[in-house]
Amino acid sequence: MRVLLVEDHAIVLAGVRMLLETEPGITIVGAATTVAEALALAARIQPEIILLDLDLGGENVAVRLPELLQAAPAARVVVLTGVRDPEAHRQAVRYGAIGLVLKEEAPATLLQALATVHAGEAWLEPTMVAAVLSALTHPPPPSPEVAKIARLTAREREVITLIGAGLPNKAIAARLGVTEAAVRHHLTAIYAKLGITDRLALALYAYQHGLAQPTF
Repeated sequence: MRVLLVEDHAIVLAGVRMLLETEPGITIVGAATTVAEALALAARIQPEIILLDLDLGGENVAVRLPELLQAAPAARVVVLTGVRDPEAHRQAVRYGAIGLVLKEEAPATLLQALATVHAGEAWLEPTMVAAVLSALTHPPPPSPEVAKIARLTAREREVITLIGAGLPNKAIAARLGVTEAAVRHHLTAIYAKLGITDRLALALYAYQHGLAQPTF
């Protein structure tokens, strides 16, 4: 697992580096303290995992995630953050993160999250899982939702199921035997039909309405 670290607090960066360097199978291929440095390093070294903080020098890093993923298309982003704002977490997922760990979690949690994401699955931190469980307790969908769901094609339902399983677009494309562009096209259609604006909201909707089963 080739990991690029992006963190502007020297003590945190040193601690994470020390933790990961002692773990067999993990190689730190670079470290950056700003988004600009991260973009340059990601383009040059093409890491498998980008582990980054959401707040670098006061900059909202979430909105820069598409640039990072464009610089290193095969990379998967795991956010390591002290920010507890659920909307900030949603935004990070919306822009491409498929893993999120709070800095207060145990080191073993971070290692497990990295292994899970490296294997192609998503990792949600406990408050996100709680939100999903809360969504599952909501009443059955009213008739307008039934009508929306009825408009989905069989292939769109397959995509939703795989989103619910935490798979990124590349893995979904491989599973379905289509291109990533086709997956993005299906997602655009799904968002329009269901009135949903981001990937995490789609997963929650799928769990709530029986279109996918939680993997936790």
